[in-house]
Amino acid sequence: MTTPASLAGAVWLREGPLARLLAVLDRDGEEARVVGGAVRNALLGAPIGDIDVATTAVPNEVIRRANAAGFKPVPTGIAHGTITVVASGHPFEVTTLREDVETFGRHATVNFGRDWKADAERRDFTMNALSLSADGRVHDYVGGLPDLDARRVRFIGDPAQRITEDYLRILRFFRFHATYGHGAPDPDAIHACIVARGGLNQLSRERVRMELLKLLVAPHAVAALAIMTETGILVTVLGGVPHLASFANLAKLESAMELPADPVRRLGALNVTVTEDADRLLQRLRLANAEHARLLSIGDHWWRVAIGDDHAGRALLYRLGGERFLDRVLVAWSRSPAGAADDAWNALASLPARWIVPVFPLKAQDFIKRGVEKGPALGAALDAAENAWIAGDFPHDIASLDAIADTATAAVKPA
Repeated sequence: MTTPASLAGAVWLREGPLARLLAVLDRDGEEARVVGGAVRNALLGAPIGDIDVATTAVPNEVIRRANAAGFKPVPTGIAHGTITVVASGHPFEVTTLREDVETFGRHATVNFGRDWKADAERRDFTMNALSLSADGRVHDYVGGLPDLDARRVRFIGDPAQRITEDYLRILRFFRFHATYGHGAPDPDAIHACIVARGGLNQLSRERVRMELLKLLVAPHAVAALAIMTETGILVTVLGGVPHLASFANLAKLESAMELPADPVRRLGALNVTVTEDADRLLQRLRLANAEHARLLSIGDHWWRVAIGDDHAGRALLYRLGGERFLDRVLVAWSRSPAGAADDAWNALASLPARWIVPVFPLKAQDFIKRGVEKGPALGAALDAAENAWIAGDFPHDIASLDAIADTATAAVKPA
């Protein structure tokens, strides 16, 4: 496939809020272009997410023009030249061209400039440094078009220097290779990533988490993670030995069951064996509480998941809920010798789609009227009754429920 050098026919460029914004910024001695991922994805025919714009106009001029056009300018990163302009309800990040004066991680000292080539050269990968004029012409100062055509992820200039500017670029390199790359990764980039891997420990855990979760759902994540494991990079990130086979199997199961790639479930398959692993990842990646809870559930006796036992499956689904049930079942399946076509595992994994989880029908009043006092005894009676109801495979007939309530009441009432 040959990557086109023009996007003149792109409707999203010629019409709508973006076209109106470019018309405002790209005139009267100033120039504006679309930059970054939107250009890359448009050339690849991939979905376009956020659209970023670069301009020769300084931030105050961007604000003035935006206000004059009836847009809403928000100074979200004005110290680094970035204004978020909301046009017809669509936000666009508009950044003045920059040149690095001094770099130290993400806190670079920059000067605003008017040199498109210099601005391109300060970006991370060649395929991300393309810019697009309003007339559809693609500008390439660093060899991004041939790299995009070859599906080759390559740092701009010296990989070691690019990484030193921001160590997160190590993870970004593997994510972009897993998303857009074909074949073996660039050897110079791999060498630079290995040498600089210790710098990952300097990054905020939130940034590492966000980048890693994106990597885990990339189309070719398995191959990328294998290289990261061989080079010691993945252990540096996770602080534990990865289970690549479990991760690879889980990806196959998600595909076979037509499930979307789930980053938290994939993280569990990759690096959670026991609940302590979930706690380690909580600290290393600053996980959200819900993410940590899911990983804890995965690590809680996943090896006890039983196949071929309908009642055990229903009991597990009732206790865990649909999401955590599927997490635990799929991870257990990924660590079993069974393949994606196994009937018993498929039956278990599809249980949430086949069985509506019932609501425990007994209430506190059912025990109070039997003489159980409010307080610990009432709680104990409810717990005992619920456990008996689950063990009895969720009966709903009055006789069974009365028997369960009577037995639980007798167990907690004083003799």
